[in-house]
Amino acid sequence: MRVEELILMETPDYVVVNKPSGLLTIPDRHDGELQSLRGILQKQYGEIFVVHRLDKDTSGIILFARHAEAHKYFSQLFETRGVSKFYQGLVTGQVVPPKGSILEPIIEHPTIKGKMATARKGKASHTDYEVLEDFGTYSLVKMQIHTGRTHQIRVHMKHIGNPIVMDEMYGKAKPVLLSDIKKKFKLGKFTEEERPLLNRLALHAWRLEFDDMQGQAQVVEAPLPKDMQAVMTQLRKHGK
Repeated sequence: MRVEELILMETPDYVVVNKPSGLLTIPDRHDGELQSLRGILQKQYGEIFVVHRLDKDTSGIILFARHAEAHKYFSQLFETRGVSKFYQGLVTGQVVPPKGSILEPIIEHPTIKGKMATARKGKASHTDYEVLEDFGTYSLVKMQIHTGRTHQIRVHMKHIGNPIVMDEMYGKAKPVLLSDIKKKFKLGKFTEEERPLLNRLALHAWRLEFDDMQGQAQVVEAPLPKDMQAVMTQLRKHGK
């Protein structure tokens, strides 16, 4: 993986990266440093500071500080909700109403380790959503999170009955196939098995808005990854 291909924006204070799905932000106990985004960036930049994280399976935009002062500034900015965080996700089904706010508190699941759930005694959580494109069986949704709870979007979209596509924990581990979208689909003559268009969590951290250390407003966007774009192309063609 060439680190240059991941860089969206670079200054002496910070670097903004487009993280691929399947890559950890920081290493866990089982993986070496080089199996994480931080490890890859350390090879390029030397010292690098983690300000916020994305789930391993979520792709998209993530900001790292390049020195201790920047780390303090951006950590505070994220904690005080001075950063606007927008995502795009492909969800199952039709979202009704097509625009709204989800204010369900989130708590650790009482019996399943690593899973979260909505519960009255959980931590306050706030997600705004808006349907960008509705295809009936699938919808492309824009989400803005105002709190940063673990798995927040995934839990909230499940709560309203529209889990993120390919979410093993909160929905179904069913990949998106062209045969799901195209009515008269036929396998190629020499093809034994259909290859999925998308075979991972369909959630992408799309846009960050923040003021940098010089007080300048910054907006950075990470385009939808190729696998999600491929699904959208086919849905627009066959999915209505």
